[in-house]
Formats: sequence, C-alpha cells, structure tokens
Amino acid sequence: MGKIVVEGIKIYAYHGCFKEETQIGTHFLIDVELDLDLSRASLSDHLSDTVNYQTVFQTIKKEMEIPSKLLEHVAGRCIKSLLDQFKTIQTVSIKISKLNPPLGGHIDAVAVKLVEHRK
Repeated sequence: MGKIVVEGIKIYAYHGCFKEETQIGTHFLIDVELDLDLSRASLSDHLSDTVNYQTVFQTIKKEMEIPSKLLEHVAGRCIKSLLDQFKTIQTVSIKISKLNPPLGGHIDAVAVKLVEHRK
C-alpha cells in the first residue's frame, strides 16, 4: 500500500449558505490523500500503473465548479468521482478549506475533512 497526496489545490468557487457567497465567491484550499497499492508503479515507472495527479486535479476542479451550500456536499461529490474513476483507490481523504469565511470576525479558514473507504 501507499499514498498519493495532492496538497494545496487553490480554487476560486461559489459555495456557501449566504447569498453573497454564491455571488461573490471566495478562495478554497483542497488537500487530497489517496490510499492504493503503488507496488506496480514503483517497479514499472509507468503512469498507467498509478493514479494520474493531473486527472485528480481536474476531477476536483470540475466538482468545485458546481455550487453547493455545504462543503460536506462538495467533498462527498469529489470522493465519489475519484472512487468512480480510479478502481485502484482504496481510501480517499479530502480536506476542503474555505479561506476568509464571512463569519463576522477574522478567521483564516473553516474546513471539512471527509474520509471514505471503498466498499
């Protein structure tokens, strides 16, 4: 087993429960961890034996483009898409942080972290 970690994905999106959030948008920071067997890739040096990081990024970007009220919903969609695309992934962990949330004071970020194991 091994992990592929894609950290610091920065995306501007329109998620939130407040009207202003869905109109103005804000910056989000996403970290993804994928647990899978990396033994073949470690020996072969072939991209086809692993998960393509670019495809992971594009999948996250596509799901972030669909507005949602809850970060939990966005995270769940991202996990489902990754598990559907890559049958070798056993576990996905995703953390989505909303930077500078409009909560009436200075807060660097609020975040949701979901973990799902393949059934």
